[in-house]
Amino acid sequence: MRIDRRSFLRVSALTGGGALLALYVKPRALAQGRGGFNPGPPPDPNNYVKIAADGTVTIMAKNPEVGQGVKTMLPMLIAEELDADWKSVKIEQTDFDDSKYAGQIAGGSTATPTNWTPMRQVGAAARAMLITAAAKTWNVPEGECTTSAGRVLHAASNRSLGYGELASKLAGITPPALNTLKLKDPKDYKIIGVTQPQRELHNIVTGKPIFGIDVTMPGMLYAVYEKCGVFGGKVASANLEEIKKMPGIRQAFAVERPDVTDTVLPGDPGLESGIAIVADTWWQAQSARKKLQVTWNEGPRANQTSVQFAQRAQELSQQTPQRTIRTDGDPEGALKSASKVVEAAYSYPFIAHAPLEPQNCTAHVTEGKCEIWTNSQIPGSGRRMVADLLGLQQKDVTLHMVRGGGGFGRRLTNDYMVEAAYISKTAGAPVKLLWSREDDMAHDYYRPGGFQFLKAGLDGNGKLVAWRNHFVSYGEGERTVSAGAMGPTEFPQRFVPNYALHMSVQPLGIRTGSLRAPSSNAFAFVIQSFIDELAHAAGRDPVDFRLDLLSTPPPPAAAAPPAANGRGGGFAFPGMNAERMKGVVKLVAEKSGWGKAKAEKGRAMGVAFHFSHLGYFAEVADVSVDSASKVKIHKVWVAADVGSHIINPGAGENMAQGAVIDGMSELMGQEITLDKGRVQQSNFHQHTMVRMAQAPPEIEVHWLKTDNPPTGLGEPSLPPVLPAIANAIFSASGKRVRSLPLAKSGFSWA
Repeated sequence: MRIDRRSFLRVSALTGGGALLALYVKPRALAQGRGGFNPGPPPDPNNYVKIAADGTVTIMAKNPEVGQGVKTMLPMLIAEELDADWKSVKIEQTDFDDSKYAGQIAGGSTATPTNWTPMRQVGAAARAMLITAAAKTWNVPEGECTTSAGRVLHAASNRSLGYGELASKLAGITPPALNTLKLKDPKDYKIIGVTQPQRELHNIVTGKPIFGIDVTMPGMLYAVYEKCGVFGGKVASANLEEIKKMPGIRQAFAVERPDVTDTVLPGDPGLESGIAIVADTWWQAQSARKKLQVTWNEGPRANQTSVQFAQRAQELSQQTPQRTIRTDGDPEGALKSASKVVEAAYSYPFIAHAPLEPQNCTAHVTEGKCEIWTNSQIPGSGRRMVADLLGLQQKDVTLHMVRGGGGFGRRLTNDYMVEAAYISKTAGAPVKLLWSREDDMAHDYYRPGGFQFLKAGLDGNGKLVAWRNHFVSYGEGERTVSAGAMGPTEFPQRFVPNYALHMSVQPLGIRTGSLRAPSSNAFAFVIQSFIDELAHAAGRDPVDFRLDLLSTPPPPAAAAPPAANGRGGGFAFPGMNAERMKGVVKLVAEKSGWGKAKAEKGRAMGVAFHFSHLGYFAEVADVSVDSASKVKIHKVWVAADVGSHIINPGAGENMAQGAVIDGMSELMGQEITLDKGRVQQSNFHQHTMVRMAQAPPEIEVHWLKTDNPPTGLGEPSLPPVLPAIANAIFSASGKRVRSLPLAKSGFSWA
């Protein structure tokens, strides 16, 4: 591939004679799922590397940072091939600008697979140009020059030049064609594969103002936004005149929702009807809000309850499924002839994202322009929504990307961004909108709950020969709510000769969206728990049963329908490779000493695996359950295959360990329920997280490196821990958990 000079390089004078390198490389696009990410056409040239005269190398971090470490990881790729001295590298967060940067998104564990090659090529190209500049300076062949730690070396003459000394000489150098670049041999890596602390770590732990919630600017006002507890509800009346008289209140006004689709199906409804209060301080605005007296027109969703959802799901399970997602072989015939048939009904609840930093956004709308400071995970979508709302061109909306205090998928939607922009325009001033924790819990895009009614058959040798699943989710007709579908390639499809996946839906009145490891965070619990039931029914070891299942010769991949997973709000990825999954199952069994522990009453191990977002993870949990159903996690082992390299090992280990803790929270206490259309949970005391004392003393992470391109690990590391613990609980106590959260079944953390 060749790119012209203008598409590659901009050289501009910096103070002291520095240079700015700009390179665009089209990322390898992942296939789209419904509602998924499409990087779009190649943008215009973009800037990545600045070299100052003193040798300081500044690398631009283009993706949103919400705690996943991408602000450090992507520059590591560039710095490695640039042969920069990491100690001399500075990192700057870019603004959102799709005319310069491609794929500015935090979601789907896509940053690594889409940037692994392009970012290294950025560094390699810049390094090649520095070598050219040095070779011309010395009048020697480029092939005699090498680089190391920010210097170009000429061993034959024992000369060297620092990158800063060469920066001003880059103008006029023709950039190399990308397909001619020779990337480093991995054995020569000095930055990739070496733990690099996040550059903002010190600022985080010392409380520096680096998050979206910390943004301030001259003349800024503060806003809160009251919305109906029932999605789609509109203001009928409110005591606004009384509110306006309270201390510090600048404005209080009702917002009528613009003419947009009032739906909970995939999509972001943007600005909802409500009441905005603008004040000199957030406390004044929030205090005034507590005095609000609002009458709402709640609409038809006000009669929905979680109890009704469960009742309707049970009814649907007894009826002919509304549609069939996939059928292989003759599942009904195989079930009739099976030596043993196992049936089970599983369910899991809605869950809130609940990031530590509530939703917030600062906006300043002036005539014909809008400037925004946001921690959005998909800022491009927010920019489009703001532009449409305000009647602006997208180029007139400037987005500054600010670090987010967690996201987990919540900041993939941009309702808070359009709210801030609308309030700023109406107030005629820069405004920071800050949600309360209660706002965040009541107006989330929740992980959808669901019900799965399973039936499977075993032959006389204890081999799985038939599998039928009637999945009851939420939606309307052929459409499901965001992240509420199950696709035709969901495991164990292709590994059971007689397989059927049916689906029925019921209407839903709350918004849903992608939570960390969308869909997989629930499906793994159901599928791997039921597989465990089958292993015990067959009288077989759970690890051996899984390995045998993974060894079943699958039909040709071409036999699968074209849709890869069909999950609303998710990404479509290639199917699971059985050999890679067997590798991590064997590794986790080895590292945990599976089957070797001395039998102990009330204590046992559980195992599970899951493939999602290109990552292969298997996990084992060592669990004890006492007579009062108190659960203690002694240790968790994690085995993962995410390709040939772990770019930042310490960060990767921390992310996998955090996924275990996150999954434990989802397993035990997190649940969102509805009554009269309103969410009943208001804060962390009702949507609980694992406490430090309840976390396992040790979470051991092992990487199985394979000859595959590196992939992300933040999402695929979570799903297996839920069934691993649930399966251990069964082995330790004899109680099979089929409904989450565990607390509803009488369990609690020890």
